[in-house]
Amino acid sequence: MSSLQAPGAVVMNRPHHFRPNPETSGDNAFQTLARNDESATGIQARSEFDQAVAALREAGVTVHVFDDEGTETPDSVFPNNWFSTHAGGHIAIYPMFAPNRRKERRWDVIEMLKRNYRVQDVIDYSGLEQDGLALEGTGAMVLDHIGRIAYTVKSNRADPVLLERFCTHFNFEPMVFEAKDAQGRDVYHTNVLMGIGTEYALICLSMLPDTQRRAEVAARLEETGREVIDLTPEQIAAFAGNALELTGRRRLLALSARAVEALRPDQIAVIERSAELLPLSIPTIETAGGSVRCMLAGIHLSPRERKTA
Repeated sequence: MSSLQAPGAVVMNRPHHFRPNPETSGDNAFQTLARNDESATGIQARSEFDQAVAALREAGVTVHVFDDEGTETPDSVFPNNWFSTHAGGHIAIYPMFAPNRRKERRWDVIEMLKRNYRVQDVIDYSGLEQDGLALEGTGAMVLDHIGRIAYTVKSNRADPVLLERFCTHFNFEPMVFEAKDAQGRDVYHTNVLMGIGTEYALICLSMLPDTQRRAEVAARLEETGREVIDLTPEQIAAFAGNALELTGRRRLLALSARAVEALRPDQIAVIERSAELLPLSIPTIETAGGSVRCMLAGIHLSPRERKTA
């Protein structure tokens, strides 16, 4: 049941001053402006977060929770953008596009990973922000950890030179493509468009305007043995692509309750052949333009053996 693609542990960051981020609203079409009391929004987001943590733990996933009590990091509930972990003991730290998102990086998370898991090295790309470069982690890249492919939508959140550097360091093949929504706007993060499980892949192929590249992406997914679940733009708008496969007591697909409601029975049937759906209700958090997958920083590291007295 275990899978290189589906980690059994995640890092999550509990927000204490959640709100949609004005610094990212320019290119995140999934974001909606806050119209109600900011304090009430924050309380509701925290409640949704705690319920999601409880559901994940109940399903057997190890969840490492950190608290963000700062007021300058409205998107900190989405930690998958600033770091990622990789089999063999590797960690990457990423440069962020929006200045206030750069403040989300916290070294206590990295120290926790070193204490609890086997870490060989940490490669820190964040200094490249000074050169105006960004590569926003597993938001900008959807990683096939089995086939070693980094699917990446062209955007200002994924610099091509930095992507090549990451792929060289971490042994991935970059597969870059354009993606646009129904209004012709660039998709800002790859992980709202697609998600890769062990035996299936979720993607909205119609949002790839280049038909040849569309066919190449679909073929590449199928070559790695996955059944392609072709989502509609409407399903993408409901965050059906923003899902992460995890390993708990069984293999799971964590995604929002709204996303599950948007899936068709035949699509659910394909997923359920190898994973159980784990819907999490996070409507307030989704107003920030991200969903369940963005909240989960998967830990692809080997746990340290606990010393016994």
